[in-house]
This record gives sequence, structure tokens and C-alpha cells, in this order.
Amino acid sequence: MSALYNTPQFIHHGAVDGVTGSCHEYRISDDYAVLIDCGLFQGAEVSASGSAHTPQIGFDIDHIKALIVTHVHIDHVGRIPYLLAAGFTGPVYCSIASATLLPLVLEDAVKMGISRDPALVDAVLARLRRQIVPCEFKHWIDLPALASASPRVRFQPAGHILGSAYIELSHNTALKRGYKTIFSGDLGAPYAPLLPAPKSPYAADEVVIESTYGDRLHDERRCRIARLEQVLLHSLQDNGTVLFPAFSIGRTQELLYELEAIIHRLRGQKIHRQLRRDELQIIVDSPLAARFNAAYEQLKGCWDNEARQRLKQGRHPLSFEQLHTIEHHSQHLDLLQFLKRSRQPAIVIAASGMCEGGRIVNYLKALLDDAAHQVVFVGYQAKGTLGHAIQQYGPVGGYVDIDGERINIKAEIITLSGYSAHADQAGLIKFVQHMRHKPERVRIVHGDSAAKQTLQAAFLSLGINAMIAS
Repeated sequence: MSALYNTPQFIHHGAVDGVTGSCHEYRISDDYAVLIDCGLFQGAEVSASGSAHTPQIGFDIDHIKALIVTHVHIDHVGRIPYLLAAGFTGPVYCSIASATLLPLVLEDAVKMGISRDPALVDAVLARLRRQIVPCEFKHWIDLPALASASPRVRFQPAGHILGSAYIELSHNTALKRGYKTIFSGDLGAPYAPLLPAPKSPYAADEVVIESTYGDRLHDERRCRIARLEQVLLHSLQDNGTVLFPAFSIGRTQELLYELEAIIHRLRGQKIHRQLRRDELQIIVDSPLAARFNAAYEQLKGCWDNEARQRLKQGRHPLSFEQLHTIEHHSQHLDLLQFLKRSRQPAIVIAASGMCEGGRIVNYLKALLDDAAHQVVFVGYQAKGTLGHAIQQYGPVGGYVDIDGERINIKAEIITLSGYSAHADQAGLIKFVQHMRHKPERVRIVHGDSAAKQTLQAAFLSLGINAMIAS
């Protein structure tokens, strides 16, 4: 058995040169480490040991004793099937809500990226369920034992999506008892729908923090709701379809929550002569999103006070009257042709959020070249993704290639920049600055170069020692 290190080692297997592929190895001796997340790369971002299209595990796992999951977005969990295939048999720790959602996410990931063989899918999910350890928030959990190290983990609400957590790790080192490291995962924005905002931890020796929006400030929630309402009023005047590319978990539920609020407040009022607000059809075209909506409903105990108050009023933020869900592929194709032919006003929410697959791609192929329609981006678009290309070339009358076909972009392309489930620069700084005992070092991950550099400079200006991880 090897000796404990003086200080832990950090080895990043993703989310250091961009915002996807989160996977961080935390090592406290030669033969003991844990992984924090194990996510897929998306767009142009690749791992050091492979490419976006070969996401297998390219690092040694013999000394990996456990996997700790911050939340279930695919860029944080999508490589777990490959980790299992590589021989990982250790526990998978996550919050109780994430334990419910993770098999849903990975079932879809296996079908999309590995195999649709039901026997194989069932085998992967059965093995995953055997290894999952659901953990309550705010309670210390013992990790696999290491003599004299006493490693423990604690999950704290991160407010990003349902079940999301930041991670507190505590263990002894060769020099200190109770050394504490925090991994932020993805921190939520304050006042986001449905979920309470994250609270700063009390103390840490080191913090590993995301920087997705480390160089930006978000609009206040009231401003972004007003902008969303203005966008819909403007867009639906043309009797076209308003497309929202959105990930099936998190962003879809937030959009539904705020769309329900707009319809409830303006019910009876007219968008134009032919259409009242409460006649507007809102379509979620994603079987996976429908399953997540149901899971969100089942886990109402995780909702914030505002959302619970709406329930007491008899409102149903995720299952209101104007909401329709498309399950079967044949229904999807029929709807697609109907909207293209009829130009009936509608709002469609479909995955994926970066347009890198899923049913949103079929909508884009069918509707992008018609000026009656709009595409509204409400989430981060990583470089190299179709969403980023549309966002870049659409406003200048350009085109994109989809499945080898050139599609001219005539639809209006709109970005609601303040609409994010990620904390902005102010939120990221607050997370560290409000700690009672500041960390000796902040390691910055999960961001583009400009975002990381700007956030680092902001921390340094406040006297907080910050470095960009590599």
C-alpha cells in the first residue's frame, strides 16, 4: 500500500480545453483515486486520448475506487457505459434525484451511441443500478476505505438541474487531517426556475470551479422572462414555428415553467387576430424529455418554494393544458410536415440543445430555409456544433450543412443570452468569495479560454489565488 500524498493530485480527462467531457481524477495516493464525473465530448472538443467519435476510456482505471457524479447531463455522465466496459466495478455515488435520472439518461445514450440491442442496453443498466449509491444532500458518506486517509464525500445542492450537486471531499493527507476539496460541477444561476440557488460552502483547501460563463453577466430573471415574452410575440406574428433547441433535462423543464407563467398571466389576450395566448400550442418533441418531465413531477420535493406555491394554486407548470408531447417517430414526421406546410403558429422544444443530434435536426432541415420561422437559442453552443454554426452564420444570411445537404438560413435566429442554467461570473465569484474560510487555491475548468482567463483575473483582483487547470 502506497503512502498518502502531501497534497492531492488533479488529473483532468476532460473539460479543460472546453466545456464538455467533464472527467476529473482526484488522487490521494499512488493506488487510490476517485473520478468526479465521466462525460462525453461534444462538437469540436476532444479528449487527449481520442476524438469526439471515439469516447472510450483512454486512461488507467486500476486505482480508481469510486465515481462521483455531480449531475446527469450527458457531458458529465456520457462516458459511464465505456467506464463500465473498461472494467470499473466500484460504487457510483450521486444524489437521490440523480440516481433516479441517471439510468434514463444512459439508456438513451447507449441506444444513440453504442447499440440498440435490448439485451445489451438492459445489461448496461442492470450493472449501473447495482453500482449506484444514492446519497442524501448535506450528509457525509464514507468512500471506499484507505488506511489512515478516512475519505468521505458530501453532496450539496448546486441548483443547475434536478439533483445537481457540488461535491465536498474530505480526507487526510501526509501533512494534514481533514483536507477538503470542492468540485463545483455546474453551478446554477440564482433565481432560476424550479430549483433553489446554491449556497457557498463553509471552507475548503482547494476548489475546482467551472467557468462556462466566467466572462459574462446574465440578465435578471424578470428581464429574461420579459425578453422571452417579447420574442414570442414578435415571432408568432408570422404564423410560423418557434423552435427551441433544448436539452431534455433541465432546460426543457425551465422553458415550460416560464412559458406556463406567460400563458397564465396573459390568458385571454390575443397574439394577433387569429390566435389567443391560451390557444397557443406548445409541443415537446422528445420522448426522453417527456420521461424527465414525469420524473420532475415525481420529485416535487426538490422544487423551490415558488414552484411549490404554484402547485398549491392548482397550476401545473410542467403539464398544463396547451402542452403536447410527441412520443413516436411517426408522429414526429407527421407534425414536421404539417408545420412546414401549414405554417400554423406553434412553439416546439426539441433536443438536443446544441443541435448535435435528436429530432431538432429534422426541424432545422425542414424549416431553416423559410423566413416565417424562428430558432431561439437559450443555452450555450459549443464550438464545432451545428447550433454554434447556425448562431454564427444565420444572422448574416449564411448557410449550414446538415447531413451533407446545404441549407440556407432564412429563418430568424435569436439568442436569449441571459437564459442559462449556469452561474455567471458574479455567481461563480460569489460561490468562493462568500466562503467563511477561503481556499488556498482555485482551479478553473470547464470553459473556453477567454472565459477561464477572465474569471482568473477577477479572482486574482480579489486576492484569491486562482489558476487555470491543464
